[in-house]
Amino acid sequence: MNQVMANKKVIFLYVAPALFLVLVLVYIPIMLTGYYGLMKWDGIGEMDFIGLKNYKDLIQDQLFWDSVYHSFLLALFSALSLIGYLMISIILAGNIKGADLLRKIYLIPMLLASVVIAQLWMKIYHPSNGILNHILMKLGVVDPPSWLADPRFTLFAIIIPVIWQYAGFYILIYYAALKNIPEEIVEAAKIDGATPFQIATRIKLPLIKNVIIVTIVLAVVGSLKYFDLIYIMTGGGPNGASEVMASYMYNQAFKGFNFGYASAVGFFLLVICLVATYLIRKLAATGQDTPS
Repeated sequence: MNQVMANKKVIFLYVAPALFLVLVLVYIPIMLTGYYGLMKWDGIGEMDFIGLKNYKDLIQDQLFWDSVYHSFLLALFSALSLIGYLMISIILAGNIKGADLLRKIYLIPMLLASVVIAQLWMKIYHPSNGILNHILMKLGVVDPPSWLADPRFTLFAIIIPVIWQYAGFYILIYYAALKNIPEEIVEAAKIDGATPFQIATRIKLPLIKNVIIVTIVLAVVGSLKYFDLIYIMTGGGPNGASEVMASYMYNQAFKGFNFGYASAVGFFLLVICLVATYLIRKLAATGQDTPS
């Protein structure tokens, strides 16, 4: 018994530094964010306790709900893009010629800073000198749109570089998972007469299902709290057309100097991310429990 307790004490000593860091860097900031959401505070002066007023105002704030809608659109397209990444990974894992070179090419966006990616796509979308509008005019489009200045196109113009930025990351995850599938299973399926499509859909995909679930969570939650590229390219404009929850929180805090309200936005964003993660995992677990 004493030896068991001694082992537990040793384990706790090893785990304690990590627990301390998680407490200081994660849980305490979360609690402080919720606490600041109860205050009227400009970030500098005295804080005035106003209870749930910030959260009540948040519910009635149409600009905030517009940013929520934009964040969910970004999350939806990010999740759908995983289908394309998975298809590319299956092709690359099939030992095609030039697969190593293609994997390196797909990883290039991951090596670039968000500022560089933003500047690159701003040049592409430039209304008069951008390559995209140049191609459209060559194809006969007389008056191509101003992609980052027209509220009808701005959000979708930003979604494309966001998806492109993380393509290599998800392709690499799927590629590694597919390569870890025992070759004997695939060879046995081929001997039984399975087609490449059947091998991909009935053998490979079920075997990496847990990896797919993790990437869906990463893509959705990462999109819900996405900030940097959007802020650099448009700052949430024009007229809030590309405002997402994170940029709305930033603008409230550092432009409107309303840190209490921004904290309420941040806490609400946390709740949405937790709910999204729970729902995805719940749906995945339900799918696993359903007999085939």
